[in-house]
Amino acid sequence: MTVANAIEQACPGRRLVYFGDLARTPYGSKSPETIQKYSRQNIEFLLGKGAKLIVVACNSAASVAAEEMRREFQQPIFDVIGPAVAKVGQIVGAASAKATRIGVIGTRATIKSGIYSRKIHELMPDAAVYSTACPLLVPLVEEGWLSKRETKMILRRYLQPLKIKRVEALVLGCTHYPLLKELIQPRIGKQVKIIDSSLEVAVSLREYLARHPEDDEIEREGGSSEFYVSDITEAAVATARKIFGRPIDLVKV
Repeated sequence: MTVANAIEQACPGRRLVYFGDLARTPYGSKSPETIQKYSRQNIEFLLGKGAKLIVVACNSAASVAAEEMRREFQQPIFDVIGPAVAKVGQIVGAASAKATRIGVIGTRATIKSGIYSRKIHELMPDAAVYSTACPLLVPLVEEGWLSKRETKMILRRYLQPLKIKRVEALVLGCTHYPLLKELIQPRIGKQVKIIDSSLEVAVSLREYLARHPEDDEIEREGGSSEFYVSDITEAAVATARKIFGRPIDLVKV
């Protein structure tokens, strides 16, 4: 939802078809094979609803399934990882000769894949990348525990090793984490640049549409945005309203 909201802001006037697989989350604790199977099913569902461009709005799915999905489907498929890595280069300076320290937090699947470390080193070979899996954060966000004392304590525990390493930038390698940004910043340090993969993929999509007006026209075709989920909970309804700033009609499928 954070990605869908960011796309709404960056690319106004486009019709979005959103699918949130709430019944089978979190993906971060699943095997790569299972995540690929779910991703395939999700994309087929979205294409069946008329989607022409696909955004894999989940770091866990992007880390282990995006490349495979690009081989299987002919439609353009965007993911949240590449744009976030590009932003790392912009912020800390890809051309800088000095070594830089980059932190990455994400689910177990994303961190275990090593994709952020690999892609950052492709861009910045001398960078030191410190990655930390934060498996408890997704359930806390989905339960709406955004300002609970327990959430703050868990965040402090997860971020402490990265704070000790004095990272200069922190990649939020999960699209649930932007909802915790206000808690993360003071606990990692005000001087640390936080990179939100949700915002960066929206900017990347906007730039793509500007370069491909034929696809832009398709995405501007009539109709309102649709929001589908595989399960509906009170917490999901409340979280959707918080993210979008308005009530969202979630349709269970």
